[in-house]
Amino acid sequence: MVFSSLLFIFVFLPIFMIIYYLFPAKSRNLLLFLGSLIFYSIGEPYYLFLILCSITVNFIIGRAMERFRGRDFERALLLILSLLYNFGFLLFFKYTNFFIENINAALRLLSIPWRFYTLNITLPLGISFYTFQIASYVIDVYVGKTKADRSFVSLGAYLCMFPQLIAGPIVVYSDIHDALKKRSVSIYGFDNGLKTFIMGLGYKVIIANRIGTLWNEVCTIGYESISTPLAWLGAFAYSMQLYFDFCGYSLMAVGLGEMLGFRMPANFRHPYMARSVTDFWRRWHITLGAWFREYVYIPLGGNRKGRSRMVFNLLVVWFLTGFWHGAAWNFILWGLFIFVLQIIEKNITLKWLNADNFFAKIISHIYMIFYILVSWTIFAISDFHELGVYLNRLFPFLIMNEGNTNDIFNLSDVTRLAADYAPLLIACVIFATNLPDRLFHKIRNRFAGIVVAFVLFWWSVYYLCIGLNNPFLYFRY
Repeated sequence: MVFSSLLFIFVFLPIFMIIYYLFPAKSRNLLLFLGSLIFYSIGEPYYLFLILCSITVNFIIGRAMERFRGRDFERALLLILSLLYNFGFLLFFKYTNFFIENINAALRLLSIPWRFYTLNITLPLGISFYTFQIASYVIDVYVGKTKADRSFVSLGAYLCMFPQLIAGPIVVYSDIHDALKKRSVSIYGFDNGLKTFIMGLGYKVIIANRIGTLWNEVCTIGYESISTPLAWLGAFAYSMQLYFDFCGYSLMAVGLGEMLGFRMPANFRHPYMARSVTDFWRRWHITLGAWFREYVYIPLGGNRKGRSRMVFNLLVVWFLTGFWHGAAWNFILWGLFIFVLQIIEKNITLKWLNADNFFAKIISHIYMIFYILVSWTIFAISDFHELGVYLNRLFPFLIMNEGNTNDIFNLSDVTRLAADYAPLLIACVIFATNLPDRLFHKIRNRFAGIVVAFVLFWWSVYYLCIGLNNPFLYFRY
């Protein structure tokens, strides 16, 4: 079940919120835990045991670490066992077939007749997110940043909390430890959280789902048959779909958290306004970047051990970031592409991109437009041949042309689709800036804010009722 569904909006959420608000505060962790399990089981009940096992194993290990305080060897062994357990399941479900397929490809190249069969397994919903969350909990207990939770229900509520269970934000245990023990709910918090939820719903349903149909049309035409202008328009459409899809879902999660009495971290801060790749990744999927910085980059030494070590540490972080997003080589290529650009920026171009003058601002934004469109193209297309064809369409003068190239600058296809989607394309550009947020922030507690939220909500519901395409791009990451 996803937030942008009629079942969630009109059945699960109102029933849960009524029960949550009516019952005493001391029972709310249990209600949140059980409600989150129900929320998850509606989508994939057969993987519910994975979450329950994760809670049980890490609860026991966390308590054991407390008992072995002062005994470094035993605590380190427990940490290793926990990480092997948590990441072992993630590796098995997410990457087993990737490794098998690549082993088979290597055997074919070596003309060895052996082949391994791929497994018929699906990726459990949210496993990439809740694995990182429970790993952060165990690591923080090990280093003494937080104490082990003495309540199985409290730890279960943390890990299974339905607002962020499937797609984040990645909430570190130490950030909400106090709220798990004691929190308050109020009409103001409910009202503010509901408006945030509606804003995210509008981003997801009104913008992301609709602009996604343009990207689908480009894919339906076929990469070999599109013109270069349409290739750029398609990359723009996918970039906007991905942003408003994930940002919208994160906003809904933050809003739901506030309705429940939690303050969840923001996951996006207008990344398409960034002037460098480095700044972009301080604004995009903020909680994932913070997790890798806290639990990978800094433990490896960060930038404290010289330039060469910093480059290596960044390479590890971006390789893992790419691989975390999906079990395919295009994600690894995407991560390495970001790594290369960040290294160039840190050593050469960053000070020029950040310069406070009109020319630098124009150049930096043009640079970022190319980065955003090209990087998300690499992210979107997993087949390397198809990716090569699309990049060939984006850069026909830089890459050797393949197939029919007579129509690469034919404007008929892009003119038709650009005209059909013109209002939506303009809306994407406007809402990717901070202007709408600043305006809504000024009016959200006034009558005008209530009207805007009312219109956005029922507009979104209308699109859901008529069966408009409603994917969630981060659903399986």
